Amino acid sequence: MEVETEDQVLATFCGKEDRDPEQTPGREPITSPGSHLSLTFRSDFSNEEHFTGFDAHYAAVDIDECLESSDEELACDHHCHNYIGGYYCSCRFGYILHSDNRTCKVECSNNLFTQRSGVIHSPDFPNSYPKSSDCVYRIELEEGFFIALQFDESFDIEDHPEVTCPYDYIKIKAGSKELGPFCGEKSPGRIETRSHQVQILFHSDNSGENGGWKLTYTTTGDPCPLLDPPIHGKLEPSQATYTFKDQVVISCNPGYNIVKDEVESETFQMECMKDGVWSSRVPLCKMAETQPTENRISINEDSDPATA
Repeated sequence: MEVETEDQVLATFCGKEDRDPEQTPGREPITSPGSHLSLTFRSDFSNEEHFTGFDAHYAAVDIDECLESSDEELACDHHCHNYIGGYYCSCRFGYILHSDNRTCKVECSNNLFTQRSGVIHSPDFPNSYPKSSDCVYRIELEEGFFIALQFDESFDIEDHPEVTCPYDYIKIKAGSKELGPFCGEKSPGRIETRSHQVQILFHSDNSGENGGWKLTYTTTGDPCPLLDPPIHGKLEPSQATYTFKDQVVISCNPGYNIVKDEVESETFQMECMKDGVWSSRVPLCKMAETQPTENRISINEDSDPATA
């Protein structure tokens, strides 16, 4: 008798249990590696003795796929749930199940940043980032600002020793320029984009355990020329440099008023524009005009009232 699966013979038996124990199955169960098992019994044309044959019992035993691994990877990326005849996977909060029904990924394709500075990092940083994900981070500011990216030294994206970033990578689009791909353990450092709009694409494949990345972005603008306060006046705030969106307020010393386009005022505000010029010229401080003294008639007590 032969016991076999689809592609291999598991055992061959013959003889009598009490006489040939090494050639009989005994009481140890035979477990198939899969869901198929067959027994082939052959007999020839003669029996020198009285043989009674065999009696076998079979049972289906559920396999706990959650405890098994394939190519050193568990059946599920996050949570594995076993049931009789199969299993299914689920993900931690904030993740969604990939179409392969085992990998957990994040929905990170629509991240928009509009503040003048901020921090961006891979999902779960500094822990391993999720597999099979495509994250898009967009920084959009008013025209006139320039965005600078500063990557942390802690940088870990799956790479290859011979091919440039074939698995996971970061790509950066700044205006008409495209930078990258970046991967490996060497941080890209500081990147001056010279653009007010930046898109960061982070792609991960379905394997690997890497720590990810983190960056801080800041913005600057074109500088405007330094201003000299008007004679008999001052400007606030006084800074070493002025860039896009910076404002100054000009006022005059006591007894003087600002004159701009023949209009007098107590203060005047100017703003540094996106092209590096001020919104106006510095006005003048002009001495305030005094009101004429009214004619008054004084009365002398000794005088004639009629002539007063």
